[in-house]
Amino acid sequence: MELPAGLSWVRQRPDGREWLAALPRWRDECAQQWSLRLGPPFPDAFASQAMPADLPDGTPAVLKLQYPDPDSRHEADALAHWDGEAAVRLLAHDPQRRALLVERCRPGSPLHELACDEAVDVVADLLPRLWRRAPGPFIPLAEEATGWRHRLPEKWEHAGRPYERRLVDAALDRLAWLIDSQGEQVLVNQDLHAGNVLRATREPWLVIDPKPLLGEREFAVVPIVRGVELGHSPEAVRRRLDRISGALGLDRERVVGWTIAHCLAWSLDGDTVFTNQVEVARWLVDGH
Repeated sequence: MELPAGLSWVRQRPDGREWLAALPRWRDECAQQWSLRLGPPFPDAFASQAMPADLPDGTPAVLKLQYPDPDSRHEADALAHWDGEAAVRLLAHDPQRRALLVERCRPGSPLHELACDEAVDVVADLLPRLWRRAPGPFIPLAEEATGWRHRLPEKWEHAGRPYERRLVDAALDRLAWLIDSQGEQVLVNQDLHAGNVLRATREPWLVIDPKPLLGEREFAVVPIVRGVELGHSPEAVRRRLDRISGALGLDRERVVGWTIAHCLAWSLDGDTVFTNQVEVARWLVDGH
């Protein structure tokens, strides 16, 4: 089965190799179950195998087979809760195979093709429509962030102390402040960067690939602040931070705190260090 280059990392994990071995069978079973005509996989994939699909009536869709990571476990639940409001519609879901059939965005070009300020304004328009109270299976941000707080020092040690301890301490200090002082809890998406918003026809722009949590609004803008898609420099990060915090009336210091904490929580995967995440945290710690 053809595998996008961005998914090659799964071959290094036992559960990843097991998932890869099952993919061709699951693809064929989903195609039969939902009567799909499938195209070749999309090349820009890092956490799932996604491919264009056509339903029997010609409706364009996407078949997505998720890598079984916990962050995307409730993606289908979030899409069902939004029901097409500012996000792609969920057409079908097979939990056993971690398979989603979703609306296909056409033309599907990513938000980062726009100028930075224009792209940030699009996200600022979309987010309030996604911020809903959501009963159900979603993990609270407080629970997730408590896990980051406990795991980060150990992961940093295991990786060989790849960056300054003061950054770890800065993240821990901010989490100690943020976790128990949050505002209203709404459905937030911890991966809403400019590559996960696509141009569409039903609406001008739609969100894809959510990694949902229940948390305060200030956390929801972290991905657009830290993401490299709209520029990776201290000036670019601060401009996005100021623009989106101001547009949505958010507490800037809380956005900064969550960004530092989330960058460092996602900065390490075993021995792999995601330096872009570390750099954003450092820029904000050293003078935001």
